[in-house]
Amino acid sequence: MALTVIRFSHAGAEPAWGVLFGDKVAPLSTRFATTGELIERGMEEARALRVEDAVYKRAELSILSPVTTNQQFLCQGLNYRCHVRESGMDPAKLPFNTLFTKAPSSITAAYGGIIRPNHVRLLDYELELGVVVGRHINGPVRVDQGNLHQYAAALTIVNDISARDVQLPQAQFYKGKSYRTFAPVGPYLLFPTVEEWRRLGELHLRLLVNRDVRQDSYCREMIYRPEQTLTELSSIHDMAPGDLLATGTPAGCAAKAPSSKVLLWALKALMSERRKWAVFLKAQLRNPRYLQPGDEMTASIRTDDGLLDLGEQRHQILQGQERRQ
Repeated sequence: MALTVIRFSHAGAEPAWGVLFGDKVAPLSTRFATTGELIERGMEEARALRVEDAVYKRAELSILSPVTTNQQFLCQGLNYRCHVRESGMDPAKLPFNTLFTKAPSSITAAYGGIIRPNHVRLLDYELELGVVVGRHINGPVRVDQGNLHQYAAALTIVNDISARDVQLPQAQFYKGKSYRTFAPVGPYLLFPTVEEWRRLGELHLRLLVNRDVRQDSYCREMIYRPEQTLTELSSIHDMAPGDLLATGTPAGCAAKAPSSKVLLWALKALMSERRKWAVFLKAQLRNPRYLQPGDEMTASIRTDDGLLDLGEQRHQILQGQERRQ
């Protein structure tokens, strides 16, 4: 049975780690400073804790991101066939894995506020399965479904918040996705068993804005599975325990390609870059699906039988420098 670990603060104390048992939490005796330290040195104690060790009620705790900001934040784009199609492309003609990074300082908790910077008008959401690295990878390795559990430790929820009016016209994935609070992570780290790692395709991703369902898909729609991506990343650079891989988002984002093929051809062939993006932005500003201050957003990832449950995120969109915890 999967182990559920949370990072929390109790009564304003320093962050701590614990194991979740229903609505109660059993704390670990050591306050590991980072996610990597927890994975390397804390899992034996975490697995030994029992429900009778749970001394805190979950409701009395402040739940923090279970991935700390010292870790690498690696991302995949265009990794769900349905999302590739809504972006105006053919999945069969996309023969590469799109990889990029977000600033770890964009990580925020699973509950609270997401700040829309004052200059951003097109704020979008991207619900994603997060895979947390479980060991040092200092050279090329071959990861497959059978040994994924040896390289990945845990799963979590990630929402890859994106300022489309920065990301797309400026061709700046990092800049458009790395503002502070643009990466809600958690609320938990779910540590599956060896057998449960084989169920990743059954995980059901669901995101709502003001109770309107926006994203509703399964992880089996991924083009490049986590084991394939970890194999490719290992050929490029090192990874460490606690590093986070966000595995891409399914269909349902606010941003979509023009539905008219004639308009799409005109944008590509007839207009200057500046004019093309001016037309795009003007059209997108009429799209009511972008996040607005005051919007309430919830997101969850779980199997339909509930045996693998990564919890639920809840956020309100805030304007400018306002921040609510």
